[in-house]
Amino acid sequence: MIRLGFVLLLVSFLVIQPQQSEAVCGYESCPETKSNMVNVHLVPHSHDDVGWLKTVDQSYYGFKNNIHHAGVQYILDTVVMELISDPKRRFIQVETYFFAKWWREQSETTRRIVTKLVNEGRFEFTGGAWSMNDEAAVNYQGVIDQFTVGLKFLNETFGACARPRVGWQIDTFGHSREQAAIFAQMGYDGQFFSRMDHNDKDTRLENLSMEMIWDASESLSEVKLFTGMLYNFYSDTPGFCFDVLCNDDPIIDGKSYDNNVESRVDDFISYAATVSKHYQANHIMIPMGGDFQYEDAKVNFKNMDKLIKYINERQAHGSKYNIFYSTPSCYLNALHQSLQTWPNKTQDFFPYAHEPNSFWTGFYTSRPTQKRFERDGNHLLQTVKQLSVFAKLSSDQQNKDLDYLRQIMGVMQHHDAITGTERQAVSDDYDRLMYDAIVGAGNSARDALRLLTNLPNGEFESCLLLNISECAFTKDSADNVVVTLYNPLAHNSTQYVRIPVKEDNYEVNDENGNGVASEIVPVPWQVLAMEHRANDTQHELLFKATANKIASYYIKKIDNPKKAHTIKKVEPHAEDSDTVVQNSLIKLVIDNKSGRLRTVEMNGVSENIEQNFGVYKTRASCAYTFRQDGDIEVVQDNVEFTVYEGDLVKEVHQQMNEWISQVIRIYEGVNRVEFEWMVGPIPIVDNVGMEIVTNFRSEISSNGVFYTDSNGRELMRREKDKREDFTSDLSRQPISGNFYPVTSRLALQDNEKRLVLLNDRSQGGASLQNGQLEMLLHRRLMFNDGGGVGEALNEEQYGKGLIARGKLFLVLSSIKEKNSRTERLAEKEIHLPFYKFFSKDSSESRNAMPQSIPDFNDFPETVHLLTLEPFNDDEILLRVENFVDHTEGNVVSFNIRQIFDSLGGEEIRETTLDGNLPLSEMKRFKFPAKASGVLPPTAVEYSKAVYNPLEADKHQEGSEFSVTLHPMQIRTFIIKRK
Repeated sequence: MIRLGFVLLLVSFLVIQPQQSEAVCGYESCPETKSNMVNVHLVPHSHDDVGWLKTVDQSYYGFKNNIHHAGVQYILDTVVMELISDPKRRFIQVETYFFAKWWREQSETTRRIVTKLVNEGRFEFTGGAWSMNDEAAVNYQGVIDQFTVGLKFLNETFGACARPRVGWQIDTFGHSREQAAIFAQMGYDGQFFSRMDHNDKDTRLENLSMEMIWDASESLSEVKLFTGMLYNFYSDTPGFCFDVLCNDDPIIDGKSYDNNVESRVDDFISYAATVSKHYQANHIMIPMGGDFQYEDAKVNFKNMDKLIKYINERQAHGSKYNIFYSTPSCYLNALHQSLQTWPNKTQDFFPYAHEPNSFWTGFYTSRPTQKRFERDGNHLLQTVKQLSVFAKLSSDQQNKDLDYLRQIMGVMQHHDAITGTERQAVSDDYDRLMYDAIVGAGNSARDALRLLTNLPNGEFESCLLLNISECAFTKDSADNVVVTLYNPLAHNSTQYVRIPVKEDNYEVNDENGNGVASEIVPVPWQVLAMEHRANDTQHELLFKATANKIASYYIKKIDNPKKAHTIKKVEPHAEDSDTVVQNSLIKLVIDNKSGRLRTVEMNGVSENIEQNFGVYKTRASCAYTFRQDGDIEVVQDNVEFTVYEGDLVKEVHQQMNEWISQVIRIYEGVNRVEFEWMVGPIPIVDNVGMEIVTNFRSEISSNGVFYTDSNGRELMRREKDKREDFTSDLSRQPISGNFYPVTSRLALQDNEKRLVLLNDRSQGGASLQNGQLEMLLHRRLMFNDGGGVGEALNEEQYGKGLIARGKLFLVLSSIKEKNSRTERLAEKEIHLPFYKFFSKDSSESRNAMPQSIPDFNDFPETVHLLTLEPFNDDEILLRVENFVDHTEGNVVSFNIRQIFDSLGGEEIRETTLDGNLPLSEMKRFKFPAKASGVLPPTAVEYSKAVYNPLEADKHQEGSEFSVTLHPMQIRTFIIKRK
């Protein structure tokens, strides 16, 4: 305590005193290197999972260390103290969630010390998002949002010196091309990671391609990112973990019998020599840290100080090794200055396998209900952000509730949250955090809607159990209920709405009193049979609704059954071999004998499509990996099915076996087939786990080629058993080694037809045979992998295996029609459908005058309102996206002056993708890729925005507000309002 007090007093004095020279940060603060030596960049870091084996709070406070030793608050305490004592020391901080939590607890003196360290480049933020997000199961909207939250905190707290220049995705289980594109569009100069398929890594080690230039977009040629792979994972050099959590030998110097300086230095130089053989430049980066290390940072730094001292002393005797404290950005800067060309990369790094029997493809689907809950959280977040802008919500509580949901959604992007690779207790805590955040933000939505509708006293309650056709607001009665729909999309949308109700007669009217066609649809009996479901409502009221931004529909119970419509149960004819279910756009043929789908006809195309469910039995799958013990076992039971037909919807209710059921739906006027599956409780027999899939078999000649989305954006071409840069060892796991992450779309085609599946959450998908698409829906496992999460993925609820319910959507089309553009429109509608709010009808308040809302319908059809949110007290963030790729659409231009004026705009400036750096100030490292005839550069090169960033104010002509978007381009603006 005496030493700590002395250091704090001393540093307080140093901080307060005027500095003789202005401190520098960023690349200017990087240590000097030596051109005639191997420069070893030693990077102290701690990898701090935002939840994994312990909850986020337990990991921060150091609670329950019997589970896993982790106490982030102590790490930051001791790191700061050790950085103070030597200006050469460096440390990188990655997870802004933990740092922000720690920062709020610090005294003014400590804050000034940390600010000084940041301003001198000694405490450097790397990555900088709220958490280190996963790259397989995330949607790009959630990733961009959580970077915006993290970088905004850093910018507001420290300014420009805290802005990261490098991504640090060291623990994600594979790497997506879209993540690289996001880094590039935020102005980052590069990224580093440490997980790569073992065959890929072996190949790259051999041909010196561990560092590369990643072409991160097929549509945006300027979106490239330097990407580097660490030599030995992200943990310490083998034998040189000096942390208190490790048992490696310290460096013993002085006149001690145990003096080991010579052997320790020999070993490290030998290791550095091995590493340097596999990298192009005379620079290597060696991370010094690991999971939750540096809790007693003086131990780490004291030994690293000695290592640096004694290695560099050998230079006087001819050693060519120069070692020093550094950071990933300083290492990248050195590579940039080395004036070299680099290998090129175009595809992604999925799937990841660390050995032939371990493809990490199971986590694409692990914890399917939590993956869906994360989507629900994002859905509300986008809704509340937009509503907050329109209603100009500004109270402290409203801002707090919105920020909390933003932050919890940032937590949920973490690579052990959205992935489902956390322990069950941590998963439960994530659910708690999500629920609390949703409830709080729902209050803000209510406050906004009371201003923006003619219902100033409306309850505007949400129903979080609509996935099982349950809603507390309508369980007793749906009479005189108002359903207010919010449309987060830019354009006017028409969608079907389903409301849980009792079996009565109802009429539905829009805001103008016009009657709206509706039908009463039975809830599947399998849903009613769920033990934990309250069965007050056993039907759903279905109607077709249209909303620009906000629309209310009024439900009233009536006595006249002639005005109400209940869909009819249709009995198949015994003499017929098939049952035909069709509307004006789609025709389905069900085989009466098997009860399965046989044929789909739509978009002028007919195709034999058989859908099955199947099981891969496994004794060795875990939360991360999918290890099948044998071939798929198709559920062979004859399917019991019932057909219901109405004017608005036609449904086929199927019972596949005791624990798998499904409803196939076609809605009038909707050009896709909906498959609402329900799986569980998955039985456990002989302690064998099960992986549950559904597959769609067609006669399309796909030749092993299929396509998956990259985080909801561009499509990636896949080919069975093939990789871009290497040969994958599929000898032990030929099935799981062909699964890829699907966050929105899985497709295949030939020269005539195209078959597509759209989904409502992240899942693993594959095409294991020509013409077949397969999706992994649910998992229940018995194997404890022993090295990762430490428990089996055996989700239970109410003492039984977890039941999961979700949706797939099928589209069949002609290649000539180029319907992939339509698929993208459907993706947006599935990802952000109408958000439903419920109130009691109070006719006396319908004369209230709501506030006006901007109209975004003038946006071109392919322009998506990606983000509209309060940014600061007097600023709004607006993000627009041209969501088609270069094969599907063209450059579009439109004017946003009307939106600017309707939002009360005074000024507008364009920023990088994250919203925190003016685009005019973006200056990125440019690294030339190796190519025929390309010579190494003679001077360092940089890239800037390829067009003039938009900057204007209200006094300028409307023409100054023109926005041009190339296919796949996203542009971000900050609007300063009155």
